[in-house]
Amino acid sequence: MDPVPQRLHNEGCTEPDQEPTLSTTHYVDWFRHSSPYINAHRGKTFVLMLSGEAIADANFANTIHDIALLNSLGVRLVLVHGARPQAEQRLQRRGLDTRLHHDLRITSSEILESVIEAVGSLRTEIEARFSMGLANTPMHGARIRICSGNFITARPVGVLDGVDMGHTGELRRVDHEGIRRLLDLNQIVLLSNLGFSPTGEVFNLAVEEVATQTAIALKADKLILFGSQAGIHDSRGELRSELLAETAARLVHQYLARVEDPEKPYSETACLLEAAATACQQGVPRCHLVSYQENGALVTELFTRDGQGTMVVSHSYEQVRPASIEDVGGILELIAPLEEKGILVRRSRERLESEIEQFTVVERDGAIIGCAALYPFTDAAIGELACVAINSGYRGGQRGDRLLAAIEQQARTLGLQQLFVLTTRTAHWFVERGFAAGELEQLPQQKKALYNFQRNSKVFFKSLA
Repeated sequence: MDPVPQRLHNEGCTEPDQEPTLSTTHYVDWFRHSSPYINAHRGKTFVLMLSGEAIADANFANTIHDIALLNSLGVRLVLVHGARPQAEQRLQRRGLDTRLHHDLRITSSEILESVIEAVGSLRTEIEARFSMGLANTPMHGARIRICSGNFITARPVGVLDGVDMGHTGELRRVDHEGIRRLLDLNQIVLLSNLGFSPTGEVFNLAVEEVATQTAIALKADKLILFGSQAGIHDSRGELRSELLAETAARLVHQYLARVEDPEKPYSETACLLEAAATACQQGVPRCHLVSYQENGALVTELFTRDGQGTMVVSHSYEQVRPASIEDVGGILELIAPLEEKGILVRRSRERLESEIEQFTVVERDGAIIGCAALYPFTDAAIGELACVAINSGYRGGQRGDRLLAAIEQQARTLGLQQLFVLTTRTAHWFVERGFAAGELEQLPQQKKALYNFQRNSKVFFKSLA
């Protein structure tokens, strides 16, 4: 996921006598950068949760267009929608009050009637929007087929602490085989927050539960949860592009602690985090929290490297690993700006290819965003840490520390007792991580013979004991 792809400066897509405009160049570059994600998502199964608030939002038409785009790109889609605000409007018109118990709405027969009306109305609206095909609109020529049915089996919650919950239910089973058969026919499957019992009863369910359990039952590749906020923000107000499932589960309790009135429903953020953490812990590889208010949030989240929301994962999709020959191009692109500034010594492709086994890289969704190299001098039991670089858009995430830890572990495995680094501009970073200033005379003889006095690099050492 990449917020603004770097320019490729490939201008061969325009007429020979035309100079491409900035907007055209930006569009072509973005489209090229999105190609790996298009390929990765084709044929995959995504479950999307749209709350009633998301459907009522002014941006819903754009959300529909983006979902239609996913369908056109070969993504298998299941939409799960809620109807809370729409049902509440009907209840208000009828003068009916609702009550919560254990964060669940007590659903009487009268309330259920309003919920069923709201769900039916929203189903019709969603089907109508996906049926649009006007010229000069994103839906032109889409020809989307959407279907729904009794795929959700539910049972009553029953009596909780002496309170009869009425027609409030809990999910019992998802007919994942029936849903898959429709997905195989390239149909979008539409589910609601209603469930049905073998005795013919209808139950009011939490839309988050339906979406989560459907994703788990289908072994979906992604669960995408639309909320009012653009994901999760840290204490400094910065968007967290990735969260581990265990961290998300921990945050749920923090958000719930802020809810002063125990009779109020879970905060929206806590609900979405809990759904994402549960799905990840039960086999869904990735869950995404995106804003239904932001135009293009879904496309940006799925087709760029850093996205526009928060992704919850069981294991980080960013990894530190040994470099391979396929990484040469990515490393060259990464270190070129630092070579231009004189921070790093220039390396030719040939030299990098011959030394690639010395390198360790940080890979994020197929892109090389960090690297470092270890050159061992085994006779002296010392190693040189060299070519430490982190993409400027990914600094501040402790990636340099992870690289350093990987290099130190590699050095210990080789029996080295010390590391040294030559640097002209970043001495403070190494000092903060345990390196101490040294003298050139302390360098191995082979390295002293190659020392570039023009660069006048300072030398720092760190013991690995």
